[in-house]
Amino acid sequence: MKIHEFQAKDLFRNFEIPVPSGKLACTPSQAGDVAKSLSGPPWVVKAQIHAGGRGKGGGIRLANSLQEVERAADEVLSNPLITPQTGPSGQKVRQLLIEEGLDIDREFYLGIVIDRRLECPVMIFSQAGGMEIEEASAKHPELVSIETIDIIHGFMPYQARNFFYAIEPMPDKDILKGFSLITSQVYKLFISKDCSLVEINPLVITKSGRLVALDAKINLDDNALFRQRDIAELVDLYEMDELEVRASQHNLNYIRLDGNIGAMVNGAGLAMATMDVIKLAGAEPANFLDVGGGASEEMVTNGLEIILSDRRVKAVLINIFGGIMRCDVLARGVVKAAKEVEIKVPLIVRLEGTNVEEGKEILKNSDLDFLVAKDMEEAASMVANQVR
Repeated sequence: MKIHEFQAKDLFRNFEIPVPSGKLACTPSQAGDVAKSLSGPPWVVKAQIHAGGRGKGGGIRLANSLQEVERAADEVLSNPLITPQTGPSGQKVRQLLIEEGLDIDREFYLGIVIDRRLECPVMIFSQAGGMEIEEASAKHPELVSIETIDIIHGFMPYQARNFFYAIEPMPDKDILKGFSLITSQVYKLFISKDCSLVEINPLVITKSGRLVALDAKINLDDNALFRQRDIAELVDLYEMDELEVRASQHNLNYIRLDGNIGAMVNGAGLAMATMDVIKLAGAEPANFLDVGGGASEEMVTNGLEIILSDRRVKAVLINIFGGIMRCDVLARGVVKAAKEVEIKVPLIVRLEGTNVEEGKEILKNSDLDFLVAKDMEEAASMVANQVR
C-alpha cells in the first residue's frame, strides 16, 4: 500500500524526524492561504500523487510570491501530471502540499527496504541525493553505503557513524547526533508500521546546519494492514485502479496489467505460471487474478465480471486446478457471470482436479460458447491465437 508524501511526513513527525513546515491545499486560493501561514518566500508547491518523478514532470514548483503560488497550484491542478511512472496519459492531481522553502547546502539519500536475498532489512545511504539518485548511484557506486540490520538488535549507533564518516567532505560533527537520531527513528518507523519501504530523498543539510527530510516516501505491507488500522485508513481510492478497487471489495487478488488476455486462476503460483505461458505463446496478460483456493461461486462471478469490465480484454483464459476449490463451483460461477454480463470475447477453459467432470458437464450444458484446452500449453496457444 502506498501513501501520499504529506501522510508520510505526518508519520515522520510522530517519530521525531524533522520535516519542513507545510499544509495541504486542494484549490489555488487554499494554496495561497496556506503559503501566507508559512515562512517564505520561497514556497514549494508539490503535487500529491502515488508516482515518482514529480519534479521531472513539473509537479514540484518553486514560488517566490503568493501570486506565483496560486498560479503554480492552478497549473498543477488543471492538467494531468505526466511522469516516468504515470504513463503517457498522466494522472490527475487533486491535492497539493504547500511547504516553506529551505536554504539547502547539501543533499543525501536515505532509505530502508527488505533485502530478500539476505532476508533482513537494509539501510541505504548515498552522498548523492535528489532527482537523479538512480543515475548518480549507477555512475558512482562508491557514493552508496549499505548497512544490514539484525532485527534482534535493531539499527545500531555505529552503523549511523559508518554512514556519516564516509561522507566527503565530512559535515560538521555537531550534525552527527541529529543524523544518528534520524537513522534510528527511520528504522523504528519501518518496523513498527510494517513498512516495505521508507525513503528520504533528499535528506538535506540547510546552510544553518539543520537536518531535514525534504521528501518522504513510505510503502506498507498490505498483509499487515489488519494490525495497522490507522494506516489502512490513509488509502486514497482515487490513486488506485478502479478495477483493483472493485476486486479488493470482493476479497479478490487482482492486479491490472498492460496486455489483452484476461486470466482467472486459483492460486498465486498457478497464476504466475499462467501469465508466463501466455507470454511464451506470444501474447500479453491483461491482469493477474487469483480467486484463491477457497473461492465461492459468488467470487468467481465477481472475478469474471471484473475481467470483462476491462475494455482492453480481447479473450479470456480460465485456468483452474481443482484442489480446495472444486471445478463444479468454478463452472457455476462462470455460468452465473455469463447470465449477468454478456461475454463478447473468446473464452478458453482448462479445468483439472476435484469434480472436473461435473465442472465440464455444467459448462457443456450451458449456453456458453467456449473452447476447452487439455493442458496449460494448449490453453495459452489457443487464447493467443484468438488475439492475433
